[in-house]
Amino acid sequence: MATTIILGSSRSNGNTNTIVQALVQKSGASRIDLLDYNIGRYDYTNQNKDDDFIPLIADIIDGSKTILFATPVYWYSMSGIMKDFVDRLTDCVTIRKDLGRRMQRMRMGLLSCGSEEALLPSFEDPFRETAGYLEMEWIGHVHTWLEEDKLPRSVDKQLTSLAITLNTITT
Repeated sequence: MATTIILGSSRSNGNTNTIVQALVQKSGASRIDLLDYNIGRYDYTNQNKDDDFIPLIADIIDGSKTILFATPVYWYSMSGIMKDFVDRLTDCVTIRKDLGRRMQRMRMGLLSCGSEEALLPSFEDPFRETAGYLEMEWIGHVHTWLEEDKLPRSVDKQLTSLAITLNTITT
């Protein structure tokens, strides 16, 4: 599993998952649904250190070269469940620095799904900056949407191109 797609949506079978499934078929990437895990919010006293975050991120790091975050666009930003997961990456530079150091050899990208083609350019900033902070290689952002519950031709082409990129850089 060279690429792991982390689905962070309030609906496991929503539009973002439709996009993720199309990319999985094209790329052979694996998919993790954050709704399947108990991941608490970040807190400065590490009260959540025994939840599912550390084992999950350790498994992702062990089995992947690329992490692709997949989130719907909620109120011009990432989903709440994705925000909690991204915030918990702090654990990888505080209580589990070994994991943070191992992430430095990885790549990170973003797949967003909105209700339309337009998206604020600042949407990717938290992800791109997180990749930089963790010293991961940023591979970019692909924004997608559905039309009448189907992939528009332009989105399908973007996913095909992303799949080629994922397979090229992770082999």
